[in-house]
Amino acid sequence: MKASVIIVIRLAILSVLYFICFAGVSAALLPPFEQPEPVQASTALTALLAVSLLNTLVLGYIILRSRWAEWKLILAIFFVFYGVMTVMPQIETAFFVRSLPSGMLPRLFLSGLIIAALFSSLAVLILGKRKSNPKESNEHSRLDMPVGQWVGKLSLIVIAYLVIYFTFGYFIAWKSPAVRAYYGGSDPGSFLAQIRSVLRDTPLLLPLQAVRAILWTAIAVPVIRMMKGRWWEAGLAVALLFAVVMNSQLLLPNPLMPQEVRMVHLLETATSNFLFGWFVVWVLRGWRQSGSAQVYL
Repeated sequence: MKASVIIVIRLAILSVLYFICFAGVSAALLPPFEQPEPVQASTALTALLAVSLLNTLVLGYIILRSRWAEWKLILAIFFVFYGVMTVMPQIETAFFVRSLPSGMLPRLFLSGLIIAALFSSLAVLILGKRKSNPKESNEHSRLDMPVGQWVGKLSLIVIAYLVIYFTFGYFIAWKSPAVRAYYGGSDPGSFLAQIRSVLRDTPLLLPLQAVRAILWTAIAVPVIRMMKGRWWEAGLAVALLFAVVMNSQLLLPNPLMPQEVRMVHLLETATSNFLFGWFVVWVLRGWRQSGSAQVYL
């Protein structure tokens, strides 16, 4: 009971530190927008508090259930946090959004890097993972596969991601009139017609998403390797990481994207990323182990 209370207190402290890091770094590096009305400012504050709590809980869960510690864990959390929170979403920002203020995109990458570096170090230290346990830190054979098996599994993951991405994108996002108006597009009437339109009008989108599928997998690998427990616990961690940490920022008011568009994208990407996160871990680790009793406690 006492240990649980201590963990709750530490997570609460981390949530406050996340809030401070995010607000401070964003204010220092990102160009200012028009000052919001008092009601909007209150909404933004509440949203940032929610983002801070959600992301802290997900990352805290991964840290507490990790077999790693010290600098190895700090670097791993930095890698997955920066990748999910900044690199993956800003790749799409660079591709889709043409109305960013000058110099905004590099500042987004830099601010995300600083936030991830600060928070990953603080989180590992505050949650008490400063010393490694030799019994826990031993490398197991998980993800040790022949090259041919890796190629086959990565190919399956890429195909699955493309199917999930375009299916959820069409039936959730593109069915919204607000989203179509925001991007200046129209609904061709069917999923296959939409795919033909994508291949004709934005042919680079398909290879871009194939590359993103591989990048998502690279982010999942250290989480799979570090997590204790059965394969599904790593699956839950990766699914929450992909769904929550990437998409929680859509809760924040954004002058570049209307609220209705943000909420549609939140529903689209949170659900699709959660499903894809589970799928990646199942393919890489759980496929032949779902019936196994092998557990790393």
